[in-house]
Amino acid sequence: MKIVVMGVTGCGKTTVGIALAKTLGIKFIDSDDLHPESNKKKMSSGTPLTDADREPWLQEVSKTLQKHESVVVACSALKKSYRSTILSGAPTTKFVHLSGTKELIFARLSERSHHFMPIGLLDSQFETLEPLSEAESGKVFDINKPIEEIVHEVVLWIGR
Repeated sequence: MKIVVMGVTGCGKTTVGIALAKTLGIKFIDSDDLHPESNKKKMSSGTPLTDADREPWLQEVSKTLQKHESVVVACSALKKSYRSTILSGAPTTKFVHLSGTKELIFARLSERSHHFMPIGLLDSQFETLEPLSEAESGKVFDINKPIEEIVHEVVLWIGR
């Protein structure tokens, strides 16, 4: 079982991913840890990443999924092309898209500290986001619910 918890910055990918992995009894990996230092510096300066910046990182996410039989990975995976890169090494991966209003996510980001992704990049994240298509193996989950409820809905959806 390979799951990518996806969405814009501040939607709860890491929090939900950790809780989901714990519930399923499998490993959790935050793809933020897979970014090269140059990407982290660029984002922390308030500059959005380009597709060229993201490509090596997405390939690393794909390799990471490939290395594990069962894993939950938190990764923005904002565009269909990014998800295709991820799937190239792990074609059975399911995408859990955490979705919420810009206002709710902005409020959450306002309370967050010690993260390299500044609140100023939220607009660019929403502009980049391409919703899951019907052809993709994924489902959208509303973040305006308690974490436990989101995890329960995901577990029901994946059939565990």
